[in-house]
Amino acid sequence: MSPEENFTGLSEADPTTDDVVLGIAVGINAAGQELLLQTLPPVGVVRASASAPLRTILDQVFDEVAGRRTGSAFAIRQYGQLLFLAVLRAYLDQMEAPPGWLRVLTDERLRPAVALMHNEPAAPWGLEELARSAAMSRSTFARHFRASAGMPPLTYLSRYRMLLAQRALRQNGTRIGALAADLGYASEAAFSNAFKRETGESPLRYRHRVRNEPYGRRRPTPA
Repeated sequence: MSPEENFTGLSEADPTTDDVVLGIAVGINAAGQELLLQTLPPVGVVRASASAPLRTILDQVFDEVAGRRTGSAFAIRQYGQLLFLAVLRAYLDQMEAPPGWLRVLTDERLRPAVALMHNEPAAPWGLEELARSAAMSRSTFARHFRASAGMPPLTYLSRYRMLLAQRALRQNGTRIGALAADLGYASEAAFSNAFKRETGESPLRYRHRVRNEPYGRRRPTPA
């Protein structure tokens, strides 16, 4: 979010009595966008009165936009990101997220197992070890994880590895073979096959495509 040049529209506004509309656009890469779209509806309503941090950040954003002080553009961009996070947290606090990434990340019982997979995604985690970390039996853990994540634990791990792979391919020039090893695959071919199953294209093709697309542009969905 950046203030318009010579913007003075809020300089005389009073947030306690006036209706004020603030618009924020958040750029999210394709992988992150997919995660959010799986969980969030097109429109959600969150009341600032239900969240003290959200109310505070809204006031700070308003003050920066209206005050036009030195460094306000930088401050607004930072507060914009914090505002997005605060809205997301407040929304999740007022409803039960459907099975998916956000729900499993907020599940206290599964947190130890999810932390293992996130902290060491290349490790050969098995169902027994993950269940033990969550202090559950294998069957209870598998059932609870699927209900929360919408997928089995090892499928979640595989998809998380693919998200890390997509980020690496977008951001740096890591060799495919080295990336495969970093993510726990026995060979470049095994990694490439897994990546293509998940994304529909090879790692090299994916890297070439995303680096030649404008940021935030989504790949067309095949008919």
